[in-house]
Amino acid sequence: MPKRKSYTADFKLQVIKFAKEKGNRAAGREFDVGETSVREWRKDEKELEKLNPRKRARRGGKPKWPHLEDSLAKWILAQRESNRAVSTVAIKSKARLLAHEMKIDGFTGGSYNWVYKFMRRNNLSVRARTTVGQRLPEDWEQKVDDFRTFVHNEIIQHILTPNDVINMDEVPMMFDIPATRLVAQVGAKTVAISTTGHERTSFTVVLACTAAGEKLKPMVIFKRITMPREKLPSGVAVFCNKKGWMNTEVMGVWIEKCLRTRPGSFFKKKSLLVFDAMTAHKEPSVQKQINAVQCWSAHCRYTWRSHV
Repeated sequence: MPKRKSYTADFKLQVIKFAKEKGNRAAGREFDVGETSVREWRKDEKELEKLNPRKRARRGGKPKWPHLEDSLAKWILAQRESNRAVSTVAIKSKARLLAHEMKIDGFTGGSYNWVYKFMRRNNLSVRARTTVGQRLPEDWEQKVDDFRTFVHNEIIQHILTPNDVINMDEVPMMFDIPATRLVAQVGAKTVAISTTGHERTSFTVVLACTAAGEKLKPMVIFKRITMPREKLPSGVAVFCNKKGWMNTEVMGVWIEKCLRTRPGSFFKKKSLLVFDAMTAHKEPSVQKQINAVQCWSAHCRYTWRSHV
């Protein structure tokens, strides 16, 4: 049996160019390949032009449901032409929907393995946006160890249970968060995404939970003067100010509406509140309010604290 050969995309394109001028049979003789191969390569010319010139035979396998994959690929390209983000999760969902609409029995395209094979067959890839991370201080490991030791000693000294240790933090959020990873064609120079125009409009979410995993009532701080007219859910505390961020006034509201109403606070049991060293957290008036609900605080920067 003769040994099978593989050819680069660049070689195939050269054969195609020659075949267009001299014919398939002449190209086969000139480049020592079969006429059947020349015909197949000419059918795939557009796909070969998209490949890396040094890439050899495409061994991705033939699709089991070609009509479904053609429709799915067209849908993805239409989404990208409108600058809409397409994720691998969206591809899975759309593939299942198409299979249902086409009444395809036995479709098993629900795995990521199938998704990535489909993407490879259709010259698609996941594109990512690069970001620059915040630089940590040189002694950050020592500071983390010191703080852990401090909190551990406080828990032992005051005989605290996991329900008595509370961690709180503020999280800035945007009304529109454009995707940072999406599916697009290989080699695309730009990967644009359409947005609602509110990706810079922010609000703040205040979250807290105990070491046992019990969640306190969340708070949302909107960047506006008046309260929204819409009906708001009862399980969320809402506040508004000009900056949409935590300050001394909002801390007082959070203590009353979230910390004081936490499960078990009725029994006036001492608790440890852990948060960062934000200025609003360290204000004497705020510390006084925290102490009033039988809490004392530990700040994760410089281990600053106040006791009841």
